[in-house]
Amino acid sequence: MGGVSRTACRAAGRTVRRAARRLPALLITGGALFGLGAPANYTCAPFLSAAPLVAAPLHTLRATAAAALAAVAVAIGLVLYHRPSDTGEALAEVATIGTVSLVALGINRIARRSDQQLASARGIAEAAQRAVLPAPPSRIGGLRVAARYVAAHAGARIGGDLYAVQDTPHGVRAVVGDVRGKGLGAVEAVAVVIGAFREAAEQEPTLEGVAGRLERALQREGARRGNLDEHEGFTTAVLAELPPGQPVLRLLNRGHPPPLLLHADGRVGAADPTVPALPLGLGDLGVWADRAEEREFPAGSMLLLMTDGVTEARDAEGTFYDPRAELTGRQFKSPEALLDSLVAEVTRHSGGQAADDMALLAIRRGERIEQHVAESIDRLRGRTSCEELSGGAVDSGFRLGIHPACLLTFDNGARSSQPPQEAVHRAPSPNPAGTAPPDTPARSGNRGTTTLG
Repeated sequence: MGGVSRTACRAAGRTVRRAARRLPALLITGGALFGLGAPANYTCAPFLSAAPLVAAPLHTLRATAAAALAAVAVAIGLVLYHRPSDTGEALAEVATIGTVSLVALGINRIARRSDQQLASARGIAEAAQRAVLPAPPSRIGGLRVAARYVAAHAGARIGGDLYAVQDTPHGVRAVVGDVRGKGLGAVEAVAVVIGAFREAAEQEPTLEGVAGRLERALQREGARRGNLDEHEGFTTAVLAELPPGQPVLRLLNRGHPPPLLLHADGRVGAADPTVPALPLGLGDLGVWADRAEEREFPAGSMLLLMTDGVTEARDAEGTFYDPRAELTGRQFKSPEALLDSLVAEVTRHSGGQAADDMALLAIRRGERIEQHVAESIDRLRGRTSCEELSGGAVDSGFRLGIHPACLLTFDNGARSSQPPQEAVHRAPSPNPAGTAPPDTPARSGNRGTTTLG
């Protein structure tokens, strides 16, 4: 009910603004009628002077000039109609209306210039958002992906919320986070987190290693600023890893709202961490070991990562929006459909008056794509030459948007996300004494990792 009442208030506000745009014409018409019906010693100058002033911030320069000319013309017409005995006083009123009209034209120019500057600043903010938070492709590593960033206030296009998703040799990795604070400082921290994540996601073999790199990056940024943020700046974040060809999901949560797992049958589960952890950037308060938790993520399921702009959205009665309860029992054909529906519901729940930004990331594991991944990896078995790889399953992986390194390694017959230990394009070396023949895959350690060289 609160959301409905606020929506009604916003509709009423739009009606008032439309009526205000008609006010200059009403003032001129009312002034003319008053001047014709009232005695000659009564003046309608206040009505006529107000018309161009009201038009200045609401209309274009041409419309404001038209209102000014109409007001002056009506004033002159009334002087000729009444033919007052004190002509000097009547002409003074006409001059006053003309002067006010010139002031209104100046106000209109200033207002239009401010609008242009605001539009330019908004365009710059949108460009900054695309640079810092680029929209991910719709398919990454054989997974369907969608992302949304919704600012809390109209005109504010970027803040402290962040998301990123990347295909790596270890699988598809993603992060969603919320930087403390607002303004340029928060935007700088967002850039630091995303930059560190993209580098660490490629290089670190585990999510724990990625979290450690983000922690150190934020500590360096806090030390560089040398102000209050060095002691109170932090970022809540959740890291996710989806290995190729495996129906599992690895999560590492650092003080962030838990992700939701939407199953194909309509069930929705919250991936709460077993052991809570402090946000990133607070490593000086203590030392603890990060631990990624593994959960089932079968084909047809969707992972929803979000910031607290969703869970802290309130209606007029102060009731929080509960995404888990609202999404339970529903099915969505794509991540885009899920996010579109969620954004619309949160906006409706809060009456369009959200108190915080929202960053949303949805990832779906599809059955057909997983089958193609498995078939592509199976076709790699027994292939040892670069020519065979380039003409076979690796090309299939590229077409599916799968990192080629993820296709070149598997553990004991099951697909693995570990990167190959030898370059694919290395020329086959001669068979030295005491080693396996060239056509025999070399196995390393007890993991049974087969490397195609």
